Amino acid sequence: MIHGSAGAPSAPRRAALPGAPARAPILQLRDVHRSFGPTEVIRGLSLDVADGEFVALVGPSGCGKTTLLNLMSGYDAPTRGAVERHTPARMVYQADGLFPWRTVAENITIGLHQILDPAARKRELDAMLATIGMTAFGGHYPHQLSGGMRQRVELARALVGGNGLLLLDEPFSALDYLTRLRMRGELVRMLEERPRTVVLVTHDIEEAAQLADRVIVLSDRPASIRREIRTELPRPRNLTDPEVVKTVHIVLAEMGLEAPEVS
Repeated sequence: MIHGSAGAPSAPRRAALPGAPARAPILQLRDVHRSFGPTEVIRGLSLDVADGEFVALVGPSGCGKTTLLNLMSGYDAPTRGAVERHTPARMVYQADGLFPWRTVAENITIGLHQILDPAARKRELDAMLATIGMTAFGGHYPHQLSGGMRQRVELARALVGGNGLLLLDEPFSALDYLTRLRMRGELVRMLEERPRTVVLVTHDIEEAAQLADRVIVLSDRPASIRREIRTELPRPRNLTDPEVVKTVHIVLAEMGLEAPEVS
């Protein structure tokens, strides 16, 4: 079963500081199973994601991470178990999802369909263009932009409006390494201005450790949770921060990969 709350979502809030009272879950998975014919992809997975939390899902290739994200979004339904989502969700995929025949402004405006007043919609669009540093590019088409700029527009389209849950499926995987690093910083900055609850699927363990409050390590298919690693280090984080390095080491060890010892 998939459940979504009726009515307008509550205003997004920042993640709780360490030691602050825990926030209510915004997304709940209860003993979720998903099979496609005889192939079991997810087995008995339960997970709560708190309002304002940033959760990263990592695991072996083909273990079911994207399937899990589709269940969270409501695009797919579990074979058994329940998914409860208490706010609307938007997804950003690894493939370029911008409409090539629409300008930057038109692509972002797609995310503003719930704002009926044209003047209010224009104000929100202008504010988002300023947030991503692309005020001068509203009339450009996707083919006129760099990969990093296109990905900023994708994130902007997902962040506008009142949705409280952002689901990211390998959003930076098609970018070169330096651009990925810059985009991580861009995402942190955008979430600082427009807080959301985030679930990120990534193969990049450094990315997970650098961004997430909690890293969920999944098993081989059928996916279940092997381990959770929490990080209280505030963002932005450096890749050389000891807690980031430690998290990377733990994830690599949990996945059976060789990693240097961390003192």
